[in-house]
Amino acid sequence: MTRVTCDFGDTNEKGAVPPVSADVIFPSSRFPNYKIGPNNQIVEVKQDSKALTMKEVVARETSQLLEQQKRLSVRDLASKFEKGLAAAAKLSDEARMKDAASLEKHVLLKKLRDALEALRGRVAGKNKDDVEEAIAMVEALAVQLSQREGELIQEKTEVKKLATFLKQASEDAKKLVEEERAYARAEIENARAAVQRVEEALQEYERKSGASGKQDMEELMKEVHEARRIKMLHQPSKVMDMEHELQALRVQLAEKCKYSIQLQKELARKMGEETVSQLYELDGTEALGSLLQIQPCSLAASELSECSIQWHRLACEGGKQEPISGATKPVYAPEPFDVGRILQVEITYEGQTTSVTTAGPIDPAAGLGNYVEALVRRHDIEFNVVVVQMNGTDHTPEIIHVLHIGRMRMKLCKGKTSVAKEYYSTSMQLCGVRGGGNAAAQAAFWQVKTGLSFVLMFETERERNAAIMLARRFAYDCNIVLSGPDDRAAPGS
Repeated sequence: MTRVTCDFGDTNEKGAVPPVSADVIFPSSRFPNYKIGPNNQIVEVKQDSKALTMKEVVARETSQLLEQQKRLSVRDLASKFEKGLAAAAKLSDEARMKDAASLEKHVLLKKLRDALEALRGRVAGKNKDDVEEAIAMVEALAVQLSQREGELIQEKTEVKKLATFLKQASEDAKKLVEEERAYARAEIENARAAVQRVEEALQEYERKSGASGKQDMEELMKEVHEARRIKMLHQPSKVMDMEHELQALRVQLAEKCKYSIQLQKELARKMGEETVSQLYELDGTEALGSLLQIQPCSLAASELSECSIQWHRLACEGGKQEPISGATKPVYAPEPFDVGRILQVEITYEGQTTSVTTAGPIDPAAGLGNYVEALVRRHDIEFNVVVVQMNGTDHTPEIIHVLHIGRMRMKLCKGKTSVAKEYYSTSMQLCGVRGGGNAAAQAAFWQVKTGLSFVLMFETERERNAAIMLARRFAYDCNIVLSGPDDRAAPGS
């Protein structure tokens, strides 16, 4: 059986083209793409890639290092230079690999050209033209490869220079680190030496002052113990003695006042001033916190229960009378509003009126002003009171109430329950009780508002007067004049 085939004159004989050597190593798994450019030059078609080459990366990092050199620390600068040196070494290895690949390309092109030359002598016609064109392309590739090798050699030279620069910079950085470290060690040693000198000086000072300081300390301790002993022995008794002495002085002052009033009255009698006014006299100290009581001093005097009584205030002796509303009892306790004024009481019986006047203005209570100033500095001011009357009705004084006097309002509490609470206003009234027996000096009248009033009993006369003065002071700060019924208070009083 015979196979029929098409026979061409320019067909290659079998085995005419020698095979390519098996020891050739191709740098890529596919053959590069080439095209003929201007002037019949072979141009390699490159794929677009955004990745930077190793040279560009090293150049960029080097520029960044140079820019940041002024603000980087010595240790960071050395680290950066070491990284740059490693990158340069990597780039040198890459260039070495490219040299090997270039050598393989030269071998491949030489063998490919030899094979095409051998093939050109054995073919004819169109195939021969294709072989010649292939030979031209191979020669052009060889020229471009030579140019590329020249560029690679130039790049290699630049990389070597850069590596040398980075190596020198790294060595300089290391040297600078060592210098800084040596300087820091020297500073540390100097500081340690200074501390050692200070410690030695302190030890020397302690040794010198040890003997004298110990003796002085023992003497000082003895003086302290003696002072403490004297303080423990005398301080409590000293305070108590001062309190007793102050109380005794107050008693003596009250007795002197009473004795002075009696002398004035006796002097008036001896001078023949026997008038109707001498039927009665005022008994008591003419001072705040005391109690003034009308006493008959003649057999012709009528019973006070059958007489009409009215107390008055006088700014000065012989001045205009200001009746005290509600003061119609034989007993009257002066309040803070009466200080500095003369008190006069008129006793009327069967159309005849007898007047009795205090010997002088009412004196303030000793130490009351300082006590009030001390209370003003407190955050909360409280007084224990007992409710004697409520809205004019007697109230059983069994439970102790607490009276709060604030800067804006007053409040009366029974335990945790508020009995009365009101801001300072024109309808509020506060004054001493006008009459009421021997306890009038401790009682106060408080009208919270129209239709609600109390009579409060304080623990002492001092607390009653202090409460009235505090409330009037805080009310005046709120532009409210706090006084008793029908009182005409002067501004700022």
